Amino acid sequence: MRRSGLATTLAAIALTFGGCAALPKAGPSTARAWITTGDRSQLLAEQGPSTFMEVDDSASAPLLVVDAAERHQTMVGFGAAITDASAWLIQTKLSPQQRDQLMGELFGRGEGGLGFSCTRVTIGASDFSLDHYSLDDAPGGAPDPELKSFSIERPAQYVFPTVRQALAINRDLKVMASPWSAPAWMKTTNSLVKGQLKSEAYPVYAEFFARYVKAASKVGVPTDYLSIQNEPDFEPENYPGMRWSALDRARFFGENLGPVFQRERIKTRILDWDHNWDHPEQPLAVLADARARAVVSGVAWHCYGGDVSAQAQVAAAHPDKDVFFTECSGGQWSPKFDESFSWMMSKLIIGSTRGGARGVLMWNLALDEAYGPHAGGCGDCRGVVTIDSRTGAVERNQEYYAFGHASRFVKPGAVRIGSPAKVGDLETVAFLNRDGGRVLIVLNGGQTPSAFAVADGGRRFRATIPARSAATLVW
Repeated sequence: MRRSGLATTLAAIALTFGGCAALPKAGPSTARAWITTGDRSQLLAEQGPSTFMEVDDSASAPLLVVDAAERHQTMVGFGAAITDASAWLIQTKLSPQQRDQLMGELFGRGEGGLGFSCTRVTIGASDFSLDHYSLDDAPGGAPDPELKSFSIERPAQYVFPTVRQALAINRDLKVMASPWSAPAWMKTTNSLVKGQLKSEAYPVYAEFFARYVKAASKVGVPTDYLSIQNEPDFEPENYPGMRWSALDRARFFGENLGPVFQRERIKTRILDWDHNWDHPEQPLAVLADARARAVVSGVAWHCYGGDVSAQAQVAAAHPDKDVFFTECSGGQWSPKFDESFSWMMSKLIIGSTRGGARGVLMWNLALDEAYGPHAGGCGDCRGVVTIDSRTGAVERNQEYYAFGHASRFVKPGAVRIGSPAKVGDLETVAFLNRDGGRVLIVLNGGQTPSAFAVADGGRRFRATIPARSAATLVW
């Protein structure tokens, strides 16, 4: 990350606090700020600490009121998926020293650490695997109703060691697991690609999930959250996938998964949907089923269709259910840093959390210089970081900086508090950490710098943020 001194800050197009002198350390009466500009001249660059002032005249600039008495969801945190591709790169293309440095930077809360506190793993292969497989590939594709061929050997190679290292770095880390497909012998296509779950396979698939959760736990990998199907309204052409209707998912939750997890005393929380914003009627249909509703603890969302407002629509209908945002990928279809950075800040960091998300996840934690490895699917997706498979050099992408504006400062257990959704070109979201610290994230999505004032109770300060830039303010 680049840092700038106070003189540089005041001279350049950085966030500035009117009339405030720099202090060596932020205290109860000071605010600190970090900024990323769309032109990349500053990347999570820290500004000088600034003293709060009593400002009577706030009419000259938009006022952003932070209200700690207005309480919303409690945060699990921010992070990215440890896919097969990500774990393979981290474990095989980095030296032990490089690996420790990168993992500490992504999951640690020390100097320069992003503090990622949630991740997602795949149960079997996704498109970002080296090949297609499930955790129960019986010889010859034969049915295996007793799950004699069940094995966690594949994730134990690269994914589980990576997760365990992340857990050792950050004890707050929560792990979500999702399958892209049931084992082929359970499906109508007898293939990992396309198809649906056979009705007669429902009972054994519930046992499969219980087997996975218990086996992963035995090797030190918890399953805090589980979705039963990644993107159940989509059948990919060339990588594992499975269509699963809302009514059939509801039946599986109520008749199969719920009873098995209860019998096995599994406390993993179940998330439905795990797909785009464009079909809120699907999770609503699942939650309309009383037996399914008793099993499902929340709804997971992706970014590839629809609008983030769908989260709030479902949450309003079921305020007792959690909201999670579990997948979005950047890629070369949006290569310009300022455009994709601003979109992620607006829709994922600000929009998704304002829509109730307790956790927000990007897709691949790491990919290589050729946007892989992958086995089908997306050929130009970006990871949060890019690892050069030839040298181990790490490039930090716009996803890194967008998520860093939240993950580094909003701690697990923080509560989202009141702030304006939008004032002119400014979008905001605010949080209260358990230690009483406030975090305000501000995006200026406009084409010109924007001055504003921040109010927290009787305290005030003024600031200016450049165009196409984001700032995190902490006090």
